[in-house]
Amino acid sequence: MFPIYDVIVVGAGHAGCEAANAAAKMGSKVLLCTMNMNTIAQMSCNPAMGGVAKGQIVREIDALGGMSGIISDKSMIQFRMLNRSKGPAMWSPRSQNDRMRFAEEWRLALEANPNVDFWQEMISGLIVKNNCVKGVRTGIGLEIYSKSVVLTNGTFLNGLIHIGEKQFGGGRTGEAAAKGITEQLVQLGFEAGRMKTGTPPRVDGRSLDYTKMEVQYGDEHPEKFSYSDETQPLKEQRTCWITYTNKEVHQTLETGFDRSPMFNGRIQGLGPRYCPSIEDKINRFAERERHQIFVEPEGWNTVEIYVNGFSTSLPEDVQYAALRKIEGFENAKMFRPGYAIEYDYFPPTQLRLTLETQLIENLYFAGQINGTTGYEEAASQGLVAGINASRKVHDKEPFLLKRSDAYIGVLIDDLINKGTEEPYRMFTSRAEFRLLLRQDNADLRLTQIGHQLGLADDQRLEKMLDKKSDTAKLINDLKQKKLSPDIINEGLEEFDTATIKEKISIEKLLKRPHLGLSKIIELDKDLKIYLSKYNKDVLEQAEIQIKYESYIEKEQQMVEKINNMENYKIPIAFDYLAIPALSAEGKQKLNKVKPETLGQASRISGVSPADLSILTVYLGR
Repeated sequence: MFPIYDVIVVGAGHAGCEAANAAAKMGSKVLLCTMNMNTIAQMSCNPAMGGVAKGQIVREIDALGGMSGIISDKSMIQFRMLNRSKGPAMWSPRSQNDRMRFAEEWRLALEANPNVDFWQEMISGLIVKNNCVKGVRTGIGLEIYSKSVVLTNGTFLNGLIHIGEKQFGGGRTGEAAAKGITEQLVQLGFEAGRMKTGTPPRVDGRSLDYTKMEVQYGDEHPEKFSYSDETQPLKEQRTCWITYTNKEVHQTLETGFDRSPMFNGRIQGLGPRYCPSIEDKINRFAERERHQIFVEPEGWNTVEIYVNGFSTSLPEDVQYAALRKIEGFENAKMFRPGYAIEYDYFPPTQLRLTLETQLIENLYFAGQINGTTGYEEAASQGLVAGINASRKVHDKEPFLLKRSDAYIGVLIDDLINKGTEEPYRMFTSRAEFRLLLRQDNADLRLTQIGHQLGLADDQRLEKMLDKKSDTAKLINDLKQKKLSPDIINEGLEEFDTATIKEKISIEKLLKRPHLGLSKIIELDKDLKIYLSKYNKDVLEQAEIQIKYESYIEKEQQMVEKINNMENYKIPIAFDYLAIPALSAEGKQKLNKVKPETLGQASRISGVSPADLSILTVYLGR
């Protein structure tokens, strides 16, 4: 009935879709297994992509040849570039999306790939022989064979939904939990744990009074995620709104705390620190009189509203009563209550940097099964797992991204070396080279790699190379071209910056604080005409590279130092226990993680500088 596949992907969320798409584009025969064909790429939580650091990840996925950026662009209803008032390392693209269109676009993209087959059924176990995965076993007892398997089970592994004192099995509301895989993996020697996440109630937008809320418009000149020409920026956008909780809302919520699964011990898993439930916010930040609520439409035409900031597992009657005390929500009609969900995950220290498990060959984990939270984090792991599964079955070298290459590299390195005991979320502060890993240069960093992998096409590569050469030419011109005092001094005074006494290069002007190309262009008509031949991306890239040149150079020097350690390979069979001088914790952690390089060993929690020195000596021998 089934051929032997190169790659079977279990789960069709954000991680599963990227994994299946990548492996199939690279020529592998792929089977994507899902419990429901109608919920492929479902946005289970908020209808948005990107945000702080997450937007950088979507751009990186796109630059490598993944689909999340293109799908986001095609289903976008609003775009905002966050943190524009800060430096470019902090700029982060974010979109509101049409939930139904997002899922539809992903399904159409996957169906358009002849290398992707689909199977709708719960996968209850793996076929494993001699510590190597050979396929999957379905709920009705079918055995489907493959050369590799990628597990992207999301919140479905023994999922348990909580609403007040009610609890029932489910991967998300209205869908069954997946059983069997956790138990088998634990039997095979894997360590498992429990985590929690939650979602807010959904309400009828027709029942809200938007005049009582603050309007949140999209950017005046919206951008997009994808570097390709396949998508175009939005010409019209939907509005979002902001409102706030108040003391009365908090008091109403507190009446249900005795029935809260969070506070009475029924939920055992740890929840996301950086996306707490509304009851957790009230409990942890008791001194605050209000909390922000983002009112987000779920699509172009639907009336359904996502109440961002009001995630909760309190009883539905308490949720409803509290919602109606929020300004603008006095007559709110609730479509469905919020809930918390507990699910199994596997500490990611059990993986290699390729996302292949250490215990079972050709078995890969991606997404929430690794303890992360967020569509973007999941999608990036799915992309890496799909690439590596495909490359391994075709006897090719593994695909690895360093911390200095991409936020995706930071994410995977953090997971494998540090592990996580609460849902991991990416932030710009987690990246020590964030000035190098900007959202505007993901194409310059990664398109060539994506092209070599067979994911980014020739047109993508050509476009990136044009941008690179145009930027270099423009930077050189801005260093050479000088402006005279009689032409620009009057304008400099208006911009509240020092006037000049002799000709000055545009490069030097650009290094002044608060003086960008957009202002300098206004000082000289001839310059404005000359620069009009360059597109916006090139102008922005040149300005950033000039303005932050010294900082970028310092980070690149740090990268070179660290890369020396990254290039120092450690044999897989290296026996740490045989080195008596290593600390007991150092031996334990090194033996568990099995780092592939000296650089990776240096980032393992519990491995001291002394341990690293001793290890260096032994490796030198």
